[in-house]
Amino acid sequence: MIERRYSESMHPDPPPDGYTHSESEHIENTGSGTLRAGIFGVSDGLVSNLALIMGVAGGTGQSGEAVVVAGTVGLLAGAFSMAAGEYISMKIQRETMEKQLQLEREHILAFPKEEQAHLGHLLVESGLSQEDAEDIAHKVHLNIDPAVGFHALLELGIVPGQMGSPVAAAVASFLSFVVGALIPLLPWLILPSALVESIVVSAIALMGVGGAVTTVTHRSAWWGALRQLAFGSVAAAITWVLGRLVGAAF
Repeated sequence: MIERRYSESMHPDPPPDGYTHSESEHIENTGSGTLRAGIFGVSDGLVSNLALIMGVAGGTGQSGEAVVVAGTVGLLAGAFSMAAGEYISMKIQRETMEKQLQLEREHILAFPKEEQAHLGHLLVESGLSQEDAEDIAHKVHLNIDPAVGFHALLELGIVPGQMGSPVAAAVASFLSFVVGALIPLLPWLILPSALVESIVVSAIALMGVGGAVTTVTHRSAWWGALRQLAFGSVAAAITWVLGRLVGAAF
């Protein structure tokens, strides 16, 4: 276990027995997750349904009826799967954060002076003067809720009121997956055979989604667009070949 050590100026007396401030108990806040779920839901829906449609088209000789059935089923199955997975993931993350906040609250109640001094130490490390840091830490610790909020933000990266909603993330994931999965399927809903049209529309969408993903990853938009196009194209090509092989075997 890693324990925080405090300077003598902040802690004239040694911490009481049993007082430690464990980094291993803390987690990193990854944000609300709703935006992330939406962006990656579109990406997953587009790539997975494009690959499925290409595989079915390759295995059935571009049968429009078979492609539409498979694409629609793939869209629905994938959307419900993504929503369930995102809900469980966000629920576990939120419950873990809530546990960390409760531990922080208990720590502050058990060791108020030490936690107040520790907050002052963190504020000094953030650039405040010793006097200002001690004054702010004292005022914050007059009430337990602001104290927990400050410690959670500075130590855990958690904003207690902004931990994200599992339901919102699940809905965003479901809807975005549907949008992404519809893109390669739409041409087949309009035309009896739409292999080329589906590939062209999907390629454009892949680049657009890849560029949009960089708003989360902070990479170059062009890099994200080309990378997404490459991965999506490889997945579609492989499933097309495998579909042809399976179709030929039967």
